[in-house]
Amino acid sequence: MLDLKDVFYFVQVVDSGGFTSAGRSLRIPKSTLSHRVRELETVLGVRLINRTSRQFGMTDVGTEFYQYARQLLHSADVAEDAVRERLSEPSGTIRMTTAVEIAQFALRDLIPVFLNKYPRVRIVEISTDRLVDIVAEGFDLALRGHVAPLQNSTLVQRTITTVPWYLFASPQYLEVNGVPHTPNELSQHSTIAIVRSGPSIWTLQNREGMESSIPLEPRFISNNMVSLKEAACANLGIAALPGYICRDELKAGKLRQILPGWIAADARMSALIPYRTGLLPAVRSLVDFLAVEVPKTTAYTPLA
Repeated sequence: MLDLKDVFYFVQVVDSGGFTSAGRSLRIPKSTLSHRVRELETVLGVRLINRTSRQFGMTDVGTEFYQYARQLLHSADVAEDAVRERLSEPSGTIRMTTAVEIAQFALRDLIPVFLNKYPRVRIVEISTDRLVDIVAEGFDLALRGHVAPLQNSTLVQRTITTVPWYLFASPQYLEVNGVPHTPNELSQHSTIAIVRSGPSIWTLQNREGMESSIPLEPRFISNNMVSLKEAACANLGIAALPGYICRDELKAGKLRQILPGWIAADARMSALIPYRTGLLPAVRSLVDFLAVEVPKTTAYTPLA
């Protein structure tokens, strides 16, 4: 059985280009390093390093063993980190940012559950509809809802859940203006829409993959989904919204879903993390927790 410390010392000697340099770097006597490498050679039954007073070099078998030794040490580090991570209780402060609606409807009941589960964790949540530079502003995590793929960057992205958008209107509006039965009929109705950088348009899609693009001239435009929902409840027109945001109004009879079988946007919610390595256990635990619990919170059964 190899002594892992002897393997480590051998790799350090090779990386440093000799026993003297390695001893200086590790603050270990040259004689100690030489002894440990000899012990390794004795166990293996081969010479790994050619020793002369003027030059340092590895034997052919030493060169081959060096590659395996580096892999062995890396595997040992990974194994140690995995165990330490399991043993270390998540703690510290997590700075996270998310859209107002995600905080209000998806996270409202989940954050207390997570904090009760991990009493040594503290969360600072900043809810804003502004696109935050999480690296520059020192955030550990961002949750974002989006339809188009997020721009490629150095940020680590993880999908938390899908959040389809559907069409809703109040029963009173539909009683006065009629219920649309096809996407093309939407052009005859008042609409309520989210703010977009380009022209307002709904691209509807059904289960068969058929698409129908409907240009809009909305009566009311807002970047706030709650305002859009309230406008729909106030009989101003048809709104496209995530299904889970409208559950209470549907149950109370304030809204109805229209055009069953069609979705207005195939959206999703993603977690963005600044760094791929060095992630705090508390942040990793929160992301894992959200990936399991948020889909339950945002579940919505549309009309067939």
